[in-house]
Amino acid sequence: MLLGRDNPMIRVLMLTLYFEVVVFGLSLAVMVMVDDVRPGLAGGLAGVAALLAVVAGATIKRPYGQVLGWLTQVVGVALGIVSPIMYVVGGIFAGLYLASFILGRRIAAGRTA
Repeated sequence: MLLGRDNPMIRVLMLTLYFEVVVFGLSLAVMVMVDDVRPGLAGGLAGVAALLAVVAGATIKRPYGQVLGWLTQVVGVALGIVSPIMYVVGGIFAGLYLASFILGRRIAAGRTA
């Protein structure tokens, strides 16, 4: 169910996670200025999400890194609880991550056939 270390889509998954780090950082300002979330809470939530994305991206070639990548997608969408726009943004990134994973599975299946 996981992609192999040599699958070219691993790099795409990693880049998606690193772009999410930027998005989670920018979501901090949106949470505070638009959604009136307390700065400490917003910083904590965005910081944990960004840290999770960094760790997942750094370990993506290992099986637990891919699991962390999926967890990052769940956290990204779950940030919508405190900032509703993150349902949309998190959903977009989760969709990109899912599409990249599916393409990676197809590449792996094509190599074995």
